[in-house]
Amino acid sequence: MYEAGSTAVTFEPIPRDELNACLIQWGHRIGEIRRPTRGWSHGLCHDGRLLAVVSADTLIRERVGGLSRQDVIELSRLCAAQPDLCRVALRLWRSFVFPAITAARGCRWVVSYQDAVLHSGNLYRFDGWVTIGQSRSGTDSRSGRRGRRKVIWGWCDDPHIRRDRSIGPSLARGDQRAPRKIGLR
Repeated sequence: MYEAGSTAVTFEPIPRDELNACLIQWGHRIGEIRRPTRGWSHGLCHDGRLLAVVSADTLIRERVGGLSRQDVIELSRLCAAQPDLCRVALRLWRSFVFPAITAARGCRWVVSYQDAVLHSGNLYRFDGWVTIGQSRSGTDSRSGRRGRRKVIWGWCDDPHIRRDRSIGPSLARGDQRAPRKIGLR
């Protein structure tokens, strides 16, 4: 039933060039994606207008947080026209897109790098992701900026595997155990 004031909201695949245009328009700090692989790009749309974008790609490095390229993909960008929509886009992507990617690729994990200076990590923490490592990037070849400390957040649909991989406490209900350290490879 259609009611007055109802509008269409969708979450759907989008071309990489549309994702990149949004990243530039909305001022994403890293900017557009220039990877040789096509990855997966999705957008949250309201009445046909993009309001948030999410992209995932294969790993650049061979391993991250003890996981190989066969085990994991990377959430490479998340950006929105208004900040509160990032959480919505992340949850939709994790709930509907990620399971389809894992089924097709056979991987179980997705990781995302959070700049420890610029962001608190609450976006991932409140969505149930766990900290699986830390890294420090080198000098950015595009901007010349010095690398920053990053927290590596991970998601796996299996809560037991996710909890066991965690190196720090999360806000997940019932997670009372002490954090465990793992080596980065």
